[in-house]
Amino acid sequence: MSQPEGRKRKIIAQNRKARHDFEIITTYEAGIVLQGTEVKSLREGKCNLQDSYAVFPKNDASSLSLIGMHISPYDHGNRENHIPIRERRLLLNHKELFRLRQAMQEKGLTLVPLSIYFSGQFIKVEIATARGKKLYDKRQSEKEKDTKREVARFMK
Repeated sequence: MSQPEGRKRKIIAQNRKARHDFEIITTYEAGIVLQGTEVKSLREGKCNLQDSYAVFPKNDASSLSLIGMHISPYDHGNRENHIPIRERRLLLNHKELFRLRQAMQEKGLTLVPLSIYFSGQFIKVEIATARGKKLYDKRQSEKEKDTKREVARFMK
């Protein structure tokens, strides 16, 4: 989805392994529900998306949750500090939620977060519908990357 014109995008963390392990089909920009100390920790860049994924809770078709994202506790926090790994709710409109739910049920796709970033004053998560790559697909993409790198080296 596109980004509003006046907002600058500052990336906090990226999930590089997701692009290696999955074939990305479509991407969506989602808001995220956070606690106060989580926002302060994200401003310091202390976040890890490595093993996280998004799912629909069992009985609720109108909400999407991000599971496995690690946000380190805020250094200057007190006893009200947040739990590092917890289920966080993602914010999308109903049409996007419906499309994502259909893609997961019919096509067997996975929802993977690609990056988390500041969009102006808001924190957004870029999620993607993805299909897992087989080992031979990973090898093929590595070969393509190597040939592009070699061509770029010879062009200089």
